[in-house]
Amino acid sequence: MGMVKTVGLVLHPQRDSKVAIDTIVEWARGRDVTVMGLPDEVGRIDCSAVSVDTETLIDRADLLVSLGGDGTMLRTMRLSSGRKTPVLGVNLGRLGFLAEIDIDDLPPALSAIDNHEYTVEPRMAVCVTLPDGTLMTAFNDIALVRIPGDGLSAVAITVEGHSFVRYAADAVIVATPTGSTAYSFSAGGPIVSPNVEGFLVVPAAAHSSFNRAIVLSADERVTLELLPTSGTLAVEVDGAVRAHLSPGDELGVTAMRAAAWVVRLGTTSFYERARRKLRVNGSAEVD
Repeated sequence: MGMVKTVGLVLHPQRDSKVAIDTIVEWARGRDVTVMGLPDEVGRIDCSAVSVDTETLIDRADLLVSLGGDGTMLRTMRLSSGRKTPVLGVNLGRLGFLAEIDIDDLPPALSAIDNHEYTVEPRMAVCVTLPDGTLMTAFNDIALVRIPGDGLSAVAITVEGHSFVRYAADAVIVATPTGSTAYSFSAGGPIVSPNVEGFLVVPAAAHSSFNRAIVLSADERVTLELLPTSGTLAVEVDGAVRAHLSPGDELGVTAMRAAAWVVRLGTTSFYERARRKLRVNGSAEVD
């Protein structure tokens, strides 16, 4: 008996996903599988997916399918945070780093998952409580970013209650292994395997003499405190501004192991995707 009885869809807000949805619906029709989606997403597309609210989608789905790019995949992972529901990333358009397959691969991929012929890759998240008490989860990064014209990001880093370093930079980024290939990478941080249980603190365009990234254990708590010399900073959670901080404010960040489970079908490896997406070439060759 197949493992998939209900497929939950999460769609990119602009990209055309009708072909992918029709492919999933057609696959499901012959297997008595229900396909569900969120009202504001499947409602704008002529399809037979059942419209349900977010809670129902997450509670009932045996498989979540992200149709879009990396941003859609991150949103799907946040929706499933803390659950073991597998997430399949389907790339629409540009090369997605987190997506596992393209549209043409959907039918065999769905059948492989239904037949238990796949693995799951646990993905770590970082969690922060904002000043208004809102708990936020990020699968890429949490960044304290300077606002142009309002001073640098001047942040003191404390690990497990021990003061360590003060950064003056355009931004201070707390990144997961998944996020090591995103904002952190552009700031000079290392590429980290998704199998590593740890996270990074990385300054972007540091104006201080110490400009190195810090690698922390998943069990360690880091506190970021805005120094008196800091400007007002935007708090970005996976790239979206969620709050603003002033000098004297602080945030505590912790890691969450296996916060989401990503489907892998063995077609590509993390390092193959990294080479393509990040254009890792030009390394030294010995004749």
